[in-house]
Amino acid sequence: MSSVFPEIYLIRHGETEWSLSGRHTGRSDIPLTANGETAARKLAERLAGLSFSAVWSSPSARARKTCALAGFGAGAVIRDDLAEWDYGAYEGVTTKAILAERPGWQLFRDGCPLGETAADVGARADTVIHALRQAAASILIFSSSHFLRVLAARWLGLPPQGGAYFSLDTASISVLGYEHDPTEPVIRRWNQR
Repeated sequence: MSSVFPEIYLIRHGETEWSLSGRHTGRSDIPLTANGETAARKLAERLAGLSFSAVWSSPSARARKTCALAGFGAGAVIRDDLAEWDYGAYEGVTTKAILAERPGWQLFRDGCPLGETAADVGARADTVIHALRQAAASILIFSSSHFLRVLAARWLGLPPQGGAYFSLDTASISVLGYEHDPTEPVIRRWNQR
């Protein structure tokens, strides 16, 4: 079901070796797996017939490759504010390994040493949301899980930590929009595979 108001389509990049193994992948450029590339190509079918005023992508190679394989690479604008969470000292480390050294750690509450906090990521998400609302048009975004989760929380007016309550699979499609008017932001669809 589409809306008379602009819809913002959020695409998480396809599978990588690190997303498959649960390693935090912020600023490292890990390529898509063969399965990730196949899923990215299938996004073209899933997005067929939709039109967007703009296509925005994270600067990560995995997001840009997903965008290209989905058929939207030619017109994509790379936006640094769509980059994944900077995990700092936890880059490439699994949550299990972090918890072994730091019991009770939670990304959305505690952030990462030498990296970003939820508030830092939330500030970037707010910049993106401001641009989306100024555009007042349907836009397609390719990025990564934790950033998109914070973006969804901020879209709804929740604190950045609210992103902890949303889960995103690789090559999933989610849609942000409005209920009755642009003062009522909602999540229209989430984590569709």
